[in-house]
Amino acid sequence: MGESLAESVREGLSSEGLMALDRDDRIEAYSRLSLRPYSLLTKASVVKIGEELDAEKVIFGQYDVKAAPDASAKGLRNGASLLITARVLDLKRVKEGPEFREVGALEDLAALQEHLAWQTLRFLKPAGAPSEAEFRDRHPAVRVDAVENYTRGLLATNADDKHRFFTQAARLDSHYSLPDFQLGRLLWSKKEYKSAAEWFQKVAPGDAHYREADFFLGLCRYQSGDFAGAAEAFQEVARVVPLSEVYNNLAAAESRANRLPSSVDDFRKALEGDRSDPVYQFNLGYALWREGDFAAAAERFHAALDHDPADAEAALLLGRCEKQSGPRPGDSQTEGLERLKTNYEESAYWQLKAVLQPDKP
Repeated sequence: MGESLAESVREGLSSEGLMALDRDDRIEAYSRLSLRPYSLLTKASVVKIGEELDAEKVIFGQYDVKAAPDASAKGLRNGASLLITARVLDLKRVKEGPEFREVGALEDLAALQEHLAWQTLRFLKPAGAPSEAEFRDRHPAVRVDAVENYTRGLLATNADDKHRFFTQAARLDSHYSLPDFQLGRLLWSKKEYKSAAEWFQKVAPGDAHYREADFFLGLCRYQSGDFAGAAEAFQEVARVVPLSEVYNNLAAAESRANRLPSSVDDFRKALEGDRSDPVYQFNLGYALWREGDFAAAAERFHAALDHDPADAEAALLLGRCEKQSGPRPGDSQTEGLERLKTNYEESAYWQLKAVLQPDKP
């Protein structure tokens, strides 16, 4: 129950443009502070967790499930009522916000969670929060058994159990796209790229993982040989989140699709974001070499070798540059050498943007 509440509120806030730390960060903070997960926290512990995560605000609270003898009179279908209370703690101002309360039937958990997320959003983002009706349209209520299976999947410790719970959640409510993303990630890790792509495509635009799903959809298409489709997926992400890893993969897909001028431009954008990364140095060098710009390509291969002198591909292509020897049709040693990035750091991008451009949305 606690995990479901935490994830529902986090997803609701993230999907509306607020930077909310993910579940892995929260678990790591508990571990560092030697706190038991799901234990009732004191306010001092809440402050310590927030400080450990370098958070500005912390949302915390508790829930209580009670049997209701007069359930029929109260409209509670299974005889159990749920009380959720939550607060927002501003760590910078050391100020506590109002208490949010949700009361209802246990089987209405999903609707109660969504209303709690909307109340929290309205408090944190008063000028930009949608109306409750708009929020509900963007985040329709989900079957409680689907939420239960999704949460069990998050808590499961092995891949098979995760897959079983997430699949059940997806089957129970076809409009619930959180398990779609998790299933895509599981299948991606198993290199089942076509199946993974099918799940990533189901992630809804309003989902906080939507752009990350598009990023991995691009990777799946790339690994399946659909380079034009991969480029399309990466381009969609780059329009909103211009990360170096996104431009790198976009350029790699363009390169494999023989769109060399575009690939050179996008490899340059990737390198501009992080000039210390040898992958970006190598890829730009590779694209320049394919275009016949041997001097510029050699500079990039030298940079890659400075980082890793044992990089055999960079050494081979540097030698070709020095001999001014370009691509040879059918040369397996020099075909398809583009290097991909599988990390996706969207939250880091938004955090950096908030620091550098605090007045821009």
